[in-house]
Amino acid sequence: MAYLKFIPDKNLIAIVGKVVEVIIAAENNADEKLYKNVIDPFSALFHGITKSMSYKEWLTEEKTRQIQKTMQNAIGNFHQEIIGSVRDWEDLGAGGGLDVINKKKRIIAEMKNKFNTTKGNHRVEIYDAIEAKIKSKEYTGYTGYYVEVISQGRNVYDNLFTPPDNKIKKNRPENKKIRVIDGVSFYALTTGRPHALQELFQAIPEVLSDNYKYKLNKKDLKQYFSLFEKAFSTE
Repeated sequence: MAYLKFIPDKNLIAIVGKVVEVIIAAENNADEKLYKNVIDPFSALFHGITKSMSYKEWLTEEKTRQIQKTMQNAIGNFHQEIIGSVRDWEDLGAGGGLDVINKKKRIIAEMKNKFNTTKGNHRVEIYDAIEAKIKSKEYTGYTGYYVEVISQGRNVYDNLFTPPDNKIKKNRPENKKIRVIDGVSFYALTTGRPHALQELFQAIPEVLSDNYKYKLNKKDLKQYFSLFEKAFSTE
């Protein structure tokens, strides 16, 4: 029985494996990379003392924080590759300008893992990149999406994307072909399955258990799913 209805098992296993490899590599290189970027000693001192942590405990927590930062980047790539493996969808890779495309449905999209990943004028840059694509002859008739996989407040939306440009104090003009969408809605749009994102989340422990020998008990799985429910609409 397949893990998911909308992506081949071999693709899912490989994509999950890439995230596992990133985590293992980050853990193995944690000591080497810890001081690569200068650590703010004042921040470290206040954090450690106010949390009643020893220096060793603070060091462990700082390594964990840096590993999590690396992992967040990997999760962004994870979603891009998952969508790129859905039928009729293509992952445009790191140098593709935007992230994923469906030539049959005439949809192109830029994906970000969380609503606050992109700030300020970077949102304007995304708008401009989408606009430039859909104005070109090759992409005539396409709709461009800016995808926020994790939305603010579990909101579900598929709205016009009109980010403010701080330089000129104006929002970008409305264009029905340039839109912003949450992760639940985008996964539903790409797969035709309203709960596709939830299905993906619930399949990951099985993939890890079957192929990478990581185990989770039922209690832990339930608690992790409660985090999913806090982040995403499950209706």
